[in-house]
Amino acid sequence: MSTDRLIYLPLGGAGEIGMNAYVYGYGTPGKERLIVVDLGVAFPDMDTTPGVDLIFADIAWLNERRNDIEGIFITHAHEDHIGAVAHLWDELGAPIYARAFTAHHARRKMEERGHPERAVNTVSKWPETVKLGPFTVGFVPISHSIPESSGLVIDTPDGRIVHTGDFKIDKTPVVGEPFDEELWKEIAASGVKALVCDSTNVFSEHAGRSEASIGKDIQELIASAPHMVVATTFASNVARLKTIATAADRAGRSICLMGRAMRRMVEASITTGVLDGFPTVVSPEDAANIPRENLLILATGSQGERRAASAQLSNGKFQGMKLKEGDMFLFSSKTIPGNEKGVIRIMNNFSEMGVDVVDDNAGKYHVSGHANRPDIEFMHKLINPQMIIPMHGEHRHLREHAKLANSNGFAAHVCVNGMMLNLSGNQPKVAEYVDTGRRYLDGSTQYGALDGIVRDRLRMALNGHIIVTVILDEEDEPLGDPWCEVMGLAEQGRSHAPLVDILEHDLSQYMGRAGTKTMMDDDALEQGLKKVARQSALSEIGKKPEVTVVISRLS
Repeated sequence: MSTDRLIYLPLGGAGEIGMNAYVYGYGTPGKERLIVVDLGVAFPDMDTTPGVDLIFADIAWLNERRNDIEGIFITHAHEDHIGAVAHLWDELGAPIYARAFTAHHARRKMEERGHPERAVNTVSKWPETVKLGPFTVGFVPISHSIPESSGLVIDTPDGRIVHTGDFKIDKTPVVGEPFDEELWKEIAASGVKALVCDSTNVFSEHAGRSEASIGKDIQELIASAPHMVVATTFASNVARLKTIATAADRAGRSICLMGRAMRRMVEASITTGVLDGFPTVVSPEDAANIPRENLLILATGSQGERRAASAQLSNGKFQGMKLKEGDMFLFSSKTIPGNEKGVIRIMNNFSEMGVDVVDDNAGKYHVSGHANRPDIEFMHKLINPQMIIPMHGEHRHLREHAKLANSNGFAAHVCVNGMMLNLSGNQPKVAEYVDTGRRYLDGSTQYGALDGIVRDRLRMALNGHIIVTVILDEEDEPLGDPWCEVMGLAEQGRSHAPLVDILEHDLSQYMGRAGTKTMMDDDALEQGLKKVARQSALSEIGKKPEVTVVISRLS
């Protein structure tokens, strides 16, 4: 009897939205050959990760087993699936496999990080497959909100796995391949051990709508606008960009792409052959000379990103363009939870200018790229697997998805980041748990979430900061009084005197009564000065700031 096992291990994306990173393995326990599916990012926010640029899954477990990794497979080119590839590749070193459009983006990312583009291999769609160790992997076209999205068929000695990636059931997607029910039936016909399935919209009770269904409403909206129109959506939603641009073209408007990500995505789509028939665009420089009523701008920044084109326009002017009273701004997108503040700030800025803001509360100008509950259930029955593993979602999504699977008679298991499942039997079973977490990209440096850097940054942001400097002579006596510099604190408190004066007075008093033993011990003196500074600040302004003490001794 074989002791080999088939394992599934999410390192990111299971119990959260974003930062997708999944591992499959086959072989002797502890010595499995591995493949990685997706290496994505999550995005920081000022409340919890101030100053951080990007967030990656902690791949320490994979790094320790880098010689066991056969390959990295990227399902599609959304940042939460591809964004970490170039940042983490030097730790893994395995070949990367993707379809042409996704491979185009992967190569650009690798080049930007100084990695060899040849590490990225372009794979054609199913039935072409890649054979690596005990795995045979094929990319099966599946509809989503970015071109050439693919589910993966992963054949192993222990059975077939279908990894849906992000998907929806859309037979008229405008750009990209329609959902092919017959192809998926054919794939499922020989039997599927496990369906690892997108959970994002499991709480949406109505069937998902096609991308093509919103074209008429968008066209009518743009045609009715009397002045300039600006529209924003996800730059990667090439089908939506085409829908909006086509509507503008039919209304006699010139189209201007504003924002680097928007231009890159359209250029990549045309270069790789997934986009045709896109109307001619004009540069921002040329757009400035076009009558406002004859212009539509497609701008980045649908999620309120501060540096994107939409935010810049809402702040006044961007690349020579400025919105005026009576213009229209369309959000053809859904606001991702956590981004509401940034989006509302932009809406209010435009409102103050007299710009008419149109959002998608009524569902007329946006459709989701993820399968809703009836479509997830349809996929379950279409594939008819032995077991279902929910992925891509917060814990509540995974749990609801598992309950849905169970209600239809499928074995299912809620598997979160760090939980390794053994899929070899008839039921998924927990094999072990591995340490996982987050890693931050901060400028050009990466560090762990537990390193304390973001924690210290938050504490300084919340409480302010005091620097205390003292100088001691050769006999451990102070040379003058301590002096302070404060940052992020009120200048005056309850005493109506400068806070710095109060702090320096109290610190000087402490130095005067400190014993010889304390004055000779830098650590003890530092702790004493910190305590006094924090207590004085608390008494004066009601805050206990972070304190840095600098002790200089003359030798």
